[in-house]
Amino acid sequence: MTSRFSGALQITNLDDFITPSQECIKPIEIQTSKSKTEITLADCLACSGCITSAETVLVTQQSQEELMRVFREKTSQCQNEDGMYSTFIVVSLSVQAVLSVAERYSLNSEEALNKLAGYFYQLGADLVLDMTVADDFALLESAKEFIERYKAAKEGEKNQLPMLSSSCPGWVCYAEKTHGNFILPYISVTKSPQQIMGSLVKYYLAETMGLLPEQVYHVTVMPCYDKKLEASRKDFYNYERKFRDVDCVITPIELEQMFNDYNVTISKINEKEVQKPFGSQIEDLKNNLYGHTGSGSGGYAEFILRYAAKHLFDEADVIIKFKNLRNPDFQEAVFQKDGRPLLTFAITNGFRNIQNLVQKLKREKCPYDYVEVMACPCGCLNGGAQIKPLNNIQPRELALKLESKYWNLPQSNPEQNSVVQNLYRNWLGGEYTDKALAYFHTQYHEIKKADTALAIKW
Repeated sequence: MTSRFSGALQITNLDDFITPSQECIKPIEIQTSKSKTEITLADCLACSGCITSAETVLVTQQSQEELMRVFREKTSQCQNEDGMYSTFIVVSLSVQAVLSVAERYSLNSEEALNKLAGYFYQLGADLVLDMTVADDFALLESAKEFIERYKAAKEGEKNQLPMLSSSCPGWVCYAEKTHGNFILPYISVTKSPQQIMGSLVKYYLAETMGLLPEQVYHVTVMPCYDKKLEASRKDFYNYERKFRDVDCVITPIELEQMFNDYNVTISKINEKEVQKPFGSQIEDLKNNLYGHTGSGSGGYAEFILRYAAKHLFDEADVIIKFKNLRNPDFQEAVFQKDGRPLLTFAITNGFRNIQNLVQKLKREKCPYDYVEVMACPCGCLNGGAQIKPLNNIQPRELALKLESKYWNLPQSNPEQNSVVQNLYRNWLGGEYTDKALAYFHTQYHEIKKADTALAIKW
């Protein structure tokens, strides 16, 4: 069986991926009948055993079948007195997933965005959104967190640097399960763009539209199966109101399957524009899809390095060049002033490079102040759920083509994004309020191995 999750999550004691690991916390509840199993994604996040075994069981709650069921259920509902359905469906499209669809169907980026918007509106979505505002919030919050950590480290506080990015759920889950409290203090507490988008949709958007958060069904389209695990974390579940920030994660591979299963010809889909319920960033720019300078994973390392140079050392418009070290997935950049190195940043993609990074930390020989960490080689543009290349094209070659599309997009500057600043001011009451922390920050947890007979290594 080919695993749907990242290589960083495919660690188990078994040689196969047919049944759950011997360390599964609910092994006796697995049933061979067609009835629903009791194992959920949340259960597996709380387990110290496998993640990717029996994936067909685990992703039931986060599948295209479940999404289509929700759409069918909505169309059968009666409208209320205001002419609205009781379920309000919002779809958020990530830039990496849109570019994957664009490449697969020979579309430019805007055409792919508009085709996807048209498709989801055709299915019954109420709003289809791009995720630029969430991407920008994630970059700004990460940059501010780095400034705080840097200052704390200068004052002698331990375990502040290097700050390790937290937007990749494959990397985070591996860290929680394998290295626990040794590595977790270094990981950024800023939510990923997906989960920030969840806060924006369920708390801000629902309120402004006169809806309850539990009335909103939020779908994200992401390049990575591990995002399904992230959406299922207990940290992103409102126990009082009983709703998740993100209800369903769909990937480009699953979209391709949906098109094939339902005989959808993408060229025949009527194009629709994504909506801008948070406001328009640049009024006279017709594009709706944005990228960021730096890596195709969102540009964390480059943006935070520029931000730190400006806010710590009063150096604006610095020239930053990341150079390859042992391979293209391990890159480094150094910010210098008056010939003196002040900040050293790195980008680490792929599990082998992640292991090397962890070993540097354990030997206390890690020279970096910040590391952008992604589980997939080439980063998010090469996510495990991106549409597979055709005509025997190698994955890295496809990733390079997607990078070219990404870098040709108009670039968003989070510090100059008026939508973000308005939300900070008018919704959150400022950048450092408890409300901002609650909606944009999270926490991670060590997951200890279960002390059971099934966990014994013979």
